[in-house]
Amino acid sequence: MPIPISAPDPYLDGSLEVGDGNRVYWCAGGNPAGRPVLVVHGGPGSGSSPRQRKAFDPNVFRIVQFDQRGCGRSIPSAADPATNMAVNTTEHLIADMEQLRTHLGIDRWLLYGGSWGSTLILAYAQRFPERVTGIVSVGVTTTRRREIDWLYGGVGRLLPAEYERFRAAVPGGGDLVEGYRRLMEHPDPVVRETAAIEWCRWEDAVIAHESLGRPGQYSAKPDTARSAFVRICTHYFAHAAWLDEGVLLREAGRLAGIPGELVHGRLDLSAPLETAWELAKTWPDSCLHVIDDAGHTGSPAMGEAVARAIARFT
Repeated sequence: MPIPISAPDPYLDGSLEVGDGNRVYWCAGGNPAGRPVLVVHGGPGSGSSPRQRKAFDPNVFRIVQFDQRGCGRSIPSAADPATNMAVNTTEHLIADMEQLRTHLGIDRWLLYGGSWGSTLILAYAQRFPERVTGIVSVGVTTTRRREIDWLYGGVGRLLPAEYERFRAAVPGGGDLVEGYRRLMEHPDPVVRETAAIEWCRWEDAVIAHESLGRPGQYSAKPDTARSAFVRICTHYFAHAAWLDEGVLLREAGRLAGIPGELVHGRLDLSAPLETAWELAKTWPDSCLHVIDDAGHTGSPAMGEAVARAIARFT
């Protein structure tokens, strides 16, 4: 399948009222009569970007994106300390996706997501399997406690100097993710900004040590986007995304009949291959592609594998 050299411009966009005072930004690009695909961004809280549309042939696909609650062009922004985070949970996002599907008049769609996006599309697909034609998941995560504990704890054994700095930002130590969550709720904007900077510094340290990693991408976010990203990340990860431990693996049988393409880098330090391997074993209709030279941020070989995975659904 040829890969577009540039992201197709949206032919339609809007702001969907989803309740709780939230409006979710969405856009659709490509072929209005094409095969619907929902492109789900990671983070959580990273927001959608035109770059995420590049993998899809605009002549074949109707490419739908949305900014999850609190980030991107959705309002209110999580960067605003007055924004109520109690109405920003995995359950809310699943409901938003289903409301968007109905709003756009789409019967069934392909789901595409990476990192946190893979967790969210798995949760949605297990809730609404009849609405899903297939799944392409890149950098597979299920946001189990063990995965969170690895990224914000275990991997620190490989990066002791960087991890020491990450820990030092939380007074009193203890659960670092919860500690950073509390800092992001602090009334002092300087405290919140410092916490956001240190959180992103750690995220960058992990990917910078991957083969072919792209260092600096978290810290390079504009101030408002960075604050929203870290506030949402810490909120979700402190609560393990409100998912029972291992539920997305235990309930993978609900995906029976849905074809899945799992693409994962063997050198992924942020999200070790273990989770993708376990999911592939419990989901018979899935196929796991392990990319030897790729980490969490990918590689040219991973890009080619993703293109082949998408081509399965053309």
